Amino acid sequence: MPGCASSAKKAKRAETLPANNLRALLVPSLIILSVTIIDQITKIWAVDFLTLNGSVEIFGQFLMLTLIYNEGGALGTSFGPSFYYLATSLVILAFVIYYIFANRTNRMIAYPLALIAGGAVGNIIDRIRIDKVIDWIDVDFFDINLFGYSLERWWTFNIADAAISCSILFLLISMLVSKFSSSHSVKDETNPDVDKISSLNIN
Repeated sequence: MPGCASSAKKAKRAETLPANNLRALLVPSLIILSVTIIDQITKIWAVDFLTLNGSVEIFGQFLMLTLIYNEGGALGTSFGPSFYYLATSLVILAFVIYYIFANRTNRMIAYPLALIAGGAVGNIIDRIRIDKVIDWIDVDFFDINLFGYSLERWWTFNIADAAISCSILFLLISMLVSKFSSSHSVKDETNPDVDKISSLNIN
């Protein structure tokens, strides 16, 4: 009887694992779908509206809507033809989806990665459909003058790019904060009497 009860518990646990996996992947999947849909809808609108009206000022020259067809990559890069960027995007997307699945129970990792995946899918759809990416958000951030390189206006981007960039920035900041916190905790563990000594000196 105990053996039967044990095997029954194992079978029940095995049944709940797939359900938990699906539940953990639900929100990342919705994030990917939402970013892709919003990105594609705004691009369709940008093509229809800006083709007829040209560049439109929202907040003067600081924020404008300007339709650009980008055959290269992010940040104005041009390492090869559009097919090169399509192939690399598909490879990167596969890795991102794998890490989403591997970290599906960690929202701080899975959700930003889902935003990156959604942005990648949005731009991949463009490259498959018209062999280039539709950019339309034109912002004038600070000028860059570094080692002979000059940039007076930021690169035009889209919702997919914004989702990718913000998520990467969030992950980098999270990694730095986590590393700083862990190093602090290790330092406190190796010096347990620091607070006692400090209090003695004060008294």
